[in-house]
Amino acid sequence: MSLSPTLLAAAPPALPHTGSNTQLLVAVLLSIGAIVLLITRLKLHPFLALTLGSALLAIVARAPFDKLLTSFSTGFGATVASVGLLIGLGAMLGKLLADSGGANIIADTVLARTGRRALPWAMALIAALLGLPLFFEVGVVLLIPIVLLVARRGNLPLMRVGIPALAGLSVLHGLIPPHPGPLVAVDALHADLGITLALGLLIAVPTLIIAGPLFARVAERWVGPLAVPEATAPAETEQREHTPSFGAVLATILLPVVLMLGKALVDVVVDDPKAGLQRAFDFIGSPLIALLAAVLLGMLTLGRAAGFSKARISTTMEKSLGPIAGIVFIVGAGGGFKQTLIDVGVGNAVSEWSSKWHISALLLGWLIAVLIRLATGSATVATITAAGIVAPLAADMSSTHAALLVLAIGSGSLFFSHVNDAGFWLVKEYFGMSVGQTLKSWSVMETVISVVAIALIMPLSLII
Repeated sequence: MSLSPTLLAAAPPALPHTGSNTQLLVAVLLSIGAIVLLITRLKLHPFLALTLGSALLAIVARAPFDKLLTSFSTGFGATVASVGLLIGLGAMLGKLLADSGGANIIADTVLARTGRRALPWAMALIAALLGLPLFFEVGVVLLIPIVLLVARRGNLPLMRVGIPALAGLSVLHGLIPPHPGPLVAVDALHADLGITLALGLLIAVPTLIIAGPLFARVAERWVGPLAVPEATAPAETEQREHTPSFGAVLATILLPVVLMLGKALVDVVVDDPKAGLQRAFDFIGSPLIALLAAVLLGMLTLGRAAGFSKARISTTMEKSLGPIAGIVFIVGAGGGFKQTLIDVGVGNAVSEWSSKWHISALLLGWLIAVLIRLATGSATVATITAAGIVAPLAADMSSTHAALLVLAIGSGSLFFSHVNDAGFWLVKEYFGMSVGQTLKSWSVMETVISVVAIALIMPLSLII
C-alpha cells in the first residue's frame, strides 16, 4: 500500500535546515527523548507527545515553523487517509465477531476436537485466527476467559495454555496487516501490502511455534504454579438462541487475507498491469476493499446469523468506532512526526551513516524500533517512529526487501514489554501474577518473538 498520487502531489517541500548531520542527530535524539519523557513520566497522551516532539524536532533542526505546520499536517492527513479507514473497518469486524459469539464458536469448535496434550497448540491457533481482525487489547479480553476455562477443564498449568494464546495475538499484532503498526510501516516505506502479508505469515508461523507452545514449557518452570482464576464470560458476549456457524465465522475472518494474498499472487504470475485479471485483483485485493467486503459479509454471517436485527447491527457498527478514536489520532500524529523526520532531512542523514557503518537497513530498523519500544512501551509508536527514520533506505529496495524491512521494524517493536507498557499490566492482572512473574513470562515471551523474527528475516533477505 502506498500513498495516493494526490497525497504525494500535496507533500510539502523538504524543511530547510542550516545545521550539520550531527545537529540533525541531536534533534532526533532530543525529540524522541521528549516523546519518551512526556509519555512515561508526565503521562501525556501519545497524540500530544508526538505532536510536541515534532515541533521540538523542527526547532532544534532550525526549520521554519510555518513549514513545520504544513509538513506535520500533511503527514497526519496522509496517514489517517490511508490507514484510518482500515483501522475503522477492522474495528467493525472485530466488534461483530465479539458480539455475535463468533469468537466463542471458533474456540469451542477447535477445543472440542483437541486432546489434552495438543491444547497449547490449539490455543496458539485460536489466538492467531482471532488475532487477524482484532486489536491486541480486544483479543486479550476475548481470549483470557477462554484460556482460564481451558486451563481449568484440562487441569493444565496456566502458563502452558496462556503463553501460546498471548504469543498468537502478539505475533499477529506486530507483523501482520491490518494491524495499525504494520499498516503504517507499509505506508511509510511504500511496501507492497500483499507481499508484506505473505512474508509476514511465513515469518509468523515458526515464530509463534517457538515463542508459544515451546517457550510455554520454559515459562511454566520459571513462573511456578499459578492458581487459575475463575473464568468469566468474554466481554459483551451473551447466551443466545442463534449463533453463527464455525465455517461462516472462519470464512469471514479469512476473507480479507485471502483477497490480499490473491492480489499478491496474481501480481507475480500475471505481471501485466493492463491485464483484466490483474486489474480486477488489484481492486478486490486492496486492503480497503478486502476489509470492506469482510465487514459486509460479517453483517450477514455473524450479525444476522446471531439473530441481530438491522438496528442491532447498526448499533454494533457505531459502538465499534468510539474506542479506536485514540488509536487513529496516535497513528495520525505518528504520521506527522514521520513526515517531519523526512522533511528535515533525517532520513538522508541516516542513509549516509548506514552506508559508512555498513549496517544492514533491516538490522538498523529493528534496533531503532527496539530502543523506542523499550523507552515508550508502545509498539505502535516504536513502529511509526522507526519507519519514519529509515524510510529513505527503502527507496531503492526491491518490493520483497521493503516488505522485510516492515517486518524487521514490526518485530523490533515487540521487544521486552515491561512496566511502561499497558499490555504488561493487562496480562499481569488477568493472570493474577506478580511483577516478577510477568517479567519472566510475558516480557521474555515478547523478547523471544522479536529475536526469533529478526533471526528469520535476516537470512531470508539473502535468498529472496
